Formats: sequence, C-alpha cells, structure tokens
Amino acid sequence: MNLDEPLTVGPARKKDAPAKGKPKRAKIPADISVEKISGAFSTQSVSQVGTGTTQRKTVQKAYWFAEEGEPDADGTRIIQVRPLNSHNVPTGPKEAVTLPDFLSRFSPEIEFYQAEVFPRMRELKDTLVRAEEQRDQGALYSAQFEFESALGLDEKNVRANFGLGLTYMARGDADKAGDIFKRVVALDAAFSPEHKHLFNEFGINLRKSGLTDQAVEYYARALAISEDDENLFYNIARAYFERGDEAECRENLQKALELDPNMEVALRFMEFLDKKAG
Repeated sequence: MNLDEPLTVGPARKKDAPAKGKPKRAKIPADISVEKISGAFSTQSVSQVGTGTTQRKTVQKAYWFAEEGEPDADGTRIIQVRPLNSHNVPTGPKEAVTLPDFLSRFSPEIEFYQAEVFPRMRELKDTLVRAEEQRDQGALYSAQFEFESALGLDEKNVRANFGLGLTYMARGDADKAGDIFKRVVALDAAFSPEHKHLFNEFGINLRKSGLTDQAVEYYARALAISEDDENLFYNIARAYFERGDEAECRENLQKALELDPNMEVALRFMEFLDKKAG
C-alpha cells in the first residue's frame, strides 16, 4: 500500500436483474477506471442493556482499515480489513470481505483517516525503515530502540517482531531472542506469503544462534500453514540435523526432494548423510 495515496472508496455497482440460473455479472467497460477501496471505515453494533424500565440500547462503533485486494476467481471484488488498535494503527490478520458485504456493513471515515490513521501509519512505516537500516548497518542498539518504538504502536506488527528477534540474535542474546520467538510463533500473520522472506531469515538465524529446538518448532509451525515449500522442509531438516535427529532430518530432506527433485543443496545434504552412515 502506498501511504501517500488518499483514501478512496469505489462506487457501489447496481445489481443486475435476476435471470434464470446464475445471475449475470455486469462488465465494466475497458475505458472506465475503477478506484480501489482503501482507507478507514467503521462498523456499528447495537445491543440491549438492562431490563424492564431500565432497558436501553447502546451503540458500539469499531474502526477498521480496509484495502482492496485482487478479485477472486469469479471476478468478485475482495476487500481486506483489519481492526485499528488503540493507537489507530491497523493490526492483526486480514479478513477478506466481498464488496457487497463490505458496502452493507462498513461506513467510510474520511476525516478520521486523514487526521488520525494516516499519520500513525506513516509514523510506523518510517520507524520500521529506520530500524531496518540501523540493523543492516550493524547499529544493533539503535535498531533495538526503533523496533521497540514500532512495537509500541503495534505489538503485533510482523516486521517489528521479526526485526527485533533478528537484532537480539545478531547481538548473541539468545534469551531475549527466545522470548521474541514465542511471540512470533503465535502470530498467524507472520507466516503469510507476504512475509515469507522474513520468516525464512528468522528460522535460519534461530538455527545459527544455537536455538535448534526453537527452530524446529518454528519451521513446524510454518509447515502447518505452507506444506508445499521445499525450502521449509530443507531448513527444518538442517535444524533436526543440528539437534542430532538424523531420522527426522532424512525424512524432511526427502519431502523437499519430492517437491523439487533437482534441489541441489538437498541432494548434496542427502549424499553427505549417506556417506556418513557408511
């Protein structure tokens, strides 16, 4: 998402008249540009409080950040929504909502987005950029400070949690890295495809830091979500080997090779194990 873009709300489309069988979907002319939905929105829920003469209705308002993703296989527009936390920053995993459902449930909050949400999202983004630059330059204590500042805005932020964990590992602080590991494995969003490069780097550094038990648990968690990644099977095989469990190492190497029979590093590793076994 480009934070410099203003909030936009795509227009609702009129429903086609029902026809026999599957309803027809209106086609948008090629020369018509459709704005994608992006920005802050709210939902309201009404509940009854009290009984008898003291009964009254209460209205609760919740705020969300919404961003339109790719349409589904049928061409239905899909909106990804996340709740805003107490700092007005989007947090947690995304929920996919179809456009008709989104338009019926969510109301735009344009002024709120411009005054509160956009500045906070910009602040978080800038803080993460500074933190990652400091870590890349080896300024690990400065990086720690910036990652912790980012987590102050969003404790579930995947980049900040990964970055802080990698910073602790680079400093050789296994105990603190272990604490971050526990937080990361509880975050479903940490294992989404968009963070794949981060969770592979994190797992490799767990193993290299001597945290082999954590590396095995971490890769097992990743494989529970993504079972068709030969690199994950190879990496967990390495972790099993360094933990001294060659049977599990072989089993996971074989799974990596089933997915990619030409995976050179896995072939060499298997050859090494065969020679080692005599």
